[in-house]
Parts: sequence; structure tokens; C-alpha cells
Amino acid sequence: MHAQIVLFDGFDPLDAIGPYEVLYAGGTASGGAVSVELVSAEGPREVVSGTGGLVLRATAALDPTRAGLILVPGASGRVGEPGEVPDHDAGAGEWQRDEFIPVLLGRTLTTELPALLKAAMDNPEVTVGAVCGGSLVLAMADLLEGRHATTHHLGLDMLDATGVHAVSARVVDDGDLVTGAGVTSGLDLGLYLLEREVGPQIAHAVEELFAHERRGTVWRHHGPAPVGL
Repeated sequence: MHAQIVLFDGFDPLDAIGPYEVLYAGGTASGGAVSVELVSAEGPREVVSGTGGLVLRATAALDPTRAGLILVPGASGRVGEPGEVPDHDAGAGEWQRDEFIPVLLGRTLTTELPALLKAAMDNPEVTVGAVCGGSLVLAMADLLEGRHATTHHLGLDMLDATGVHAVSARVVDDGDLVTGAGVTSGLDLGLYLLEREVGPQIAHAVEELFAHERRGTVWRHHGPAPVGL
């Protein structure tokens, strides 16, 4: 499995690096069955995160025709106070420190990323993953209507408003779409994908190496629905 982790201006570093390290370790533990790289819609470039201006380098352009996994992180910035809204021109121009998270996520819609992600979701050989606000990037690009997904608990209502079946779970498996909730859930998402795609022994070895126990039950749209709870 080859994994492409997407960077965009204002991304949340842990959303990207958590899965990156898990998948990279899975590749080592499996003798090369997993490879991983950082990509962007624009190609190789320095990409500024939303956390203190931390910069990571995308080494390639996102390729939606390549089989494997494409993973979209969320953004890091201001949540804002109840009722607080950004200035009317806050979505214009380039990344600025301490911008609102919805502004950072919405700005991805002005790039080539939505078209590339649509091509990826139309490719039967690609699984698309998302961590935290990455699900909202996909939803705002009209790519998740009718699908089951999760995001950070503060964004579940917004996700639901886009026509997604929003699920309050740490990891949601909807077939070729696998999503994680808040930022640290990227570790659990990565471990689950290792288990699903490579095998439980590899996932367990990485879990032990990272001294991290996966939390919660992975939600899937299978089996009887609960009643009376």
C-alpha cells in the first residue's frame, strides 16, 4: 500500500505526522509492504502549517491515479468564541497566523485539491482517509453526501449539515472512505488501516513500538442497529 498524505497551507501537523509515522513504521515492520510520502495539490513545495508557522515539505504532487491511500488532514487555527465570525475578507489572500479553522479549510476549495480528491474518490483502487477537519474538506467539496464519516466533535454538526451521515466515533470505516475524529485519532486511524490492509500482527507491532493503545470500536455500517439506548 502506498500512502499519500496531503498538505495544504494551514494544515494541522499532528493530523499529518501521526498517520505518517504509523504508516512508515508499518512499512518497516512489514518489510516494505507500506510506503508513505507527503504531497500537495501544487507539487513539491514548503507547506506552512497552522501551528506556529511550522513548515513541512511536500515532496511530490498528489496523484489520484495511483493505487493505495490518500489521507487528508484537518487545519490548525482559531476555533473562535461562540457567535464570533471572521472578517468578511478573511478568506482572501495567503495563510496568516491564527486564522479561523473554517477559513483555512474553506480556502482549500480555491485550489486544485477538490478536483484531485474527486478523481481519487472515483478511482476504485484508492481508499481516501481523513483526520479531524479533513472530513470537512471532503464534505465542503461535495464529495461525501450520503456517506458515513466522522470529524472533530466540534465539527460534527457542520459535517451533518453537508448531507453526510455524521458518526460520533473515533474511527469510521465506510469502505473506501475511512475517517478519524480529533487530532490524536490519526494514530488510531493509521493503526486500523495497517490492520485492515496489511494485517493485525503488523498493526500490533507498531502499536507496541509507539506505546499507544487504540481507543474505541471502529464504527462500520454493518450488523443490527442498537435500540433502547
